[in-house]
Amino acid sequence: MSKKLRAGLVGLGMMGRHHARVLSSLENVELVAVCDPLGDPHKAAGDRVVLKTVKELIDAKIDYAMIAAPTAFHEELALELAAAGIHAMIEKPLAIDTASAEKITAAFKAKGLVGAVGHIERYNPALQQLRMRLEKGELGDVYQIATRRQGPFPARIADVGVIKDLATHDIDLTAWVAGSKYTSISARTAHKSGRPHEDLVAATGVLANGIITSHLVNWLTPFKERLTIVTGEAGTLVADTLTADLTLYTNASVATQWDSVSAFRGVSEGEVVRYAFAKKEPLLVEHESFRDAVLGLPGAVERIVTMEQGLATVAVAQAMIESADRKVTVNL
Repeated sequence: MSKKLRAGLVGLGMMGRHHARVLSSLENVELVAVCDPLGDPHKAAGDRVVLKTVKELIDAKIDYAMIAAPTAFHEELALELAAAGIHAMIEKPLAIDTASAEKITAAFKAKGLVGAVGHIERYNPALQQLRMRLEKGELGDVYQIATRRQGPFPARIADVGVIKDLATHDIDLTAWVAGSKYTSISARTAHKSGRPHEDLVAATGVLANGIITSHLVNWLTPFKERLTIVTGEAGTLVADTLTADLTLYTNASVATQWDSVSAFRGVSEGEVVRYAFAKKEPLLVEHESFRDAVLGLPGAVERIVTMEQGLATVAVAQAMIESADRKVTVNL
């Protein structure tokens, strides 16, 4: 291509600094403008002037923008970019609530713009491998997808609780890995740290294809855990997205001679395999996929998390909160 795409970045906080790093070195892209009314605490802007408003960013003649601002500002920022005819990727979650996510999605669709949501877990090599193996039928029928996403509270989060900040990762990746939407969700939450939003959620759900889901998410655990566990008729695949490892635990194919164990009519332990595969940085793959979608390259839109998909995730997160508040199962 003869000309680089001109990119802009909104937000230079904890996540914004990483987006700045990747955009600054992304092939066929030039990061021409950055914007944050609070300045540049991590010195991520380099020699670029830190602008104060999105209007200034638009005036810099950008082709597309990355929004890495707090969730509460997503609607305002996204609608301004859409009105100016600028493609955008928005950090997850797409918006603070379903109504806001619907407005953003509709605005980008009406303008014929490429819009995406930064659900970075989809680009983790362990989950990419997991999905590929499920599509090949290596587990046979899939019965359950369980996730555990636990760790200490990140001080950077102030405008949403653990459901919209963390559980949205698990909602999106579960629907994506399974290739199916949620039909119901039941959740219970807790407030243990004195903050206005929930810091713990335990949720179970059902997907349209019958898969049972389970999600345990909190900001109360003094260690980080990021596991996706998929159980099917041939065994279990475990993806650790902290280490980007994928491990297969197969069902035993050799009859046991131990009477007390053989009396059990379920599955038993078989071989364990940890797969080896290339591990590319997920954030880089995410940005490459969005760049290619903006360029209109074949198959690129299928590699991004569309705003419609981001909207569906926000709707499930909203249903989780409603379920916990009303202590009922919510159908979607």
